[in-house]
Amino acid sequence: MTAFGCEQLEFGYENLPSILTGVSLSAEAGELVAITGPSGRGKSTLLYLLGLMLSPRAGRVLVKGEPVSGLPDAQRSALRARLLGFVFQDAALDQTRTVIDNITEVCLYSDLDRQTARERGLALIEQLGVQVPAERRPGQISGGQAQRIALCRALVHDPMVLLADEPTGNLDDASADGVIDAMRRHSQTGRAVIVVTHDPRLERACDRSVPL
Repeated sequence: MTAFGCEQLEFGYENLPSILTGVSLSAEAGELVAITGPSGRGKSTLLYLLGLMLSPRAGRVLVKGEPVSGLPDAQRSALRARLLGFVFQDAALDQTRTVIDNITEVCLYSDLDRQTARERGLALIEQLGVQVPAERRPGQISGGQAQRIALCRALVHDPMVLLADEPTGNLDDASADGVIDAMRRHSQTGRAVIVVTHDPRLERACDRSVPL
């Protein structure tokens, strides 16, 4: 059974024409999948649909064969907090909170206790070579560091599915390699990873690519 995917998704904003039509893809447990294609094709929008942050006009998102995109908002939010990790293209860190608090905020919405989240978060910071004090605030770190902190946040609760939007877009080569390795390790634990990318190195590291 496919771990995660979508069937015949269609999406458009309000009364505007659809920007995605008939999109289907899947990611098996243990698979790293790239969504590729020119800018303006709706790749990031598709990731938001897969992350249950937008609702499709038609079609459905599936988790272990079960449709979930039509669930009520509260159920979709609970499912997202429990099973999904999401890396936004702009990191989307809370500027008022410390680095470690940004990472561990997931424990507010999942079953992960704060101490375990902190221990995992500190380990991920070291693993990804972020090299910033855990109590520093996002305004005091670089964009590349912020992007890696966002990946730590997405991974800290060991999500069944990791979704990442251009996760290496703002990184130097060494940092990008660390991010690619972290996502590959996550998939190798039996998780599904789906990334939107224009980065040829990341695309090559994936098991397969899905052009949009």
